[in-house]
Amino acid sequence: MPSPTEIKLKKQARVLEITFDDGQHFALPTEYLRVYSPSAEVRGHGPGQETLQVGKEDVNIDKIEQVGAYAVQIYFDDNHHTGIYAWETLYDLGVNFDKYWHDYLDRLAKAGHPRKADA
Repeated sequence: MPSPTEIKLKKQARVLEITFDDGQHFALPTEYLRVYSPSAEVRGHGPGQETLQVGKEDVNIDKIEQVGAYAVQIYFDDNHHTGIYAWETLYDLGVNFDKYWHDYLDRLAKAGHPRKADA
């Protein structure tokens, strides 16, 4: 599993840039990271228990703390900070960004929660 060589928060742009030691580089929007938090609050305790996160277009990151040599904990400005983002999780979110983002947008639309335009 690749490990990050650099993690850079671009707070004004609401983007977390991550470069991995295999050369992969991802620019992950803070909204995306928030709605795909690995916390039980978001993912539940098993398949089918996920909770759709709505109204997160303007969420940002207050701080990031390293957790051992395997993860970071992200503190969002909506007071969410219970998910620990392992390197494997961040890599997966980067590699599958297009698929996961479109799935999120589809789920929002089906649930009747229009997203603010170009947040």
